[in-house]
Amino acid sequence: MALREDVGDGDHSTLACIPPQATGTARMVAKADGVLCGAEVGQRVFQIVDPTLDVTILKQDGDLIVKGDTVMTVSGHSGSILTAERTALNFMQRLSGIATETARMVAMLKGTKTRLLDTRKTTPNMRLLEKYAVHCGGGTNHRIGLYDMIMLKDNHIDFAGGITQAIDRTHQYLDNTGRNLRIEIEVRSIDELRQVLDHGGVDRIMLDNFDPATLAQAVALINGRYETEASGGITESTIRQYAETGVDFISVGALTHHIKSLDLSLIV
Repeated sequence: MALREDVGDGDHSTLACIPPQATGTARMVAKADGVLCGAEVGQRVFQIVDPTLDVTILKQDGDLIVKGDTVMTVSGHSGSILTAERTALNFMQRLSGIATETARMVAMLKGTKTRLLDTRKTTPNMRLLEKYAVHCGGGTNHRIGLYDMIMLKDNHIDFAGGITQAIDRTHQYLDNTGRNLRIEIEVRSIDELRQVLDHGGVDRIMLDNFDPATLAQAVALINGRYETEASGGITESTIRQYAETGVDFISVGALTHHIKSLDLSLIV
């Protein structure tokens, strides 16, 4: 789909000036330090354009790279290399940017038990690749979509008529459909948390938009009975403070929806 979007009915710039028989070699070079991700995706792009291209991956996904490193070489028909260049770079730069930012934030949690989670705030049709990039950066994948985990968020609870109703209806639905899905519920206050603790029936509690002091209070109240997740309003300047409350997970949507791509370049 990405190649169709870019190439359309032909790469006319290349077709206009590159002889069909011309061959050459290009190096993909890092122009910034970071964590590489998407090498096999880039390789696949080149080979979809031209299966005869010889693509050699020199740095693996998850590797730390520094400015000037050659991460890949491509040899073969010059026109094919040029046609595939931008699509391959677009994938690899974005995925490497996600992996790099994830690794940076994971490092901020070092020494705590807290794990960094991604979210569903991903580029449409790019979710699996972007979540793979989070994994390459040392993060942990949350649910992949709406189908592999129950998450009762504020709007679900409000539409259902309250926390008890939302949990009970969820269990009835799972029983009726024969599904075995983990249940997470979002709470917005200590009062809502107490309602969940009194009722039970969940696997994880998301503590949404709690400040660090209130989060610490909530984690103490839960006391290990359920997994805990902090979300909302957490920045790199506060993430360590949140982690030191003892929360199990911190989810950060910005890992996939607010990312600066890592600069890579193809040099002939």
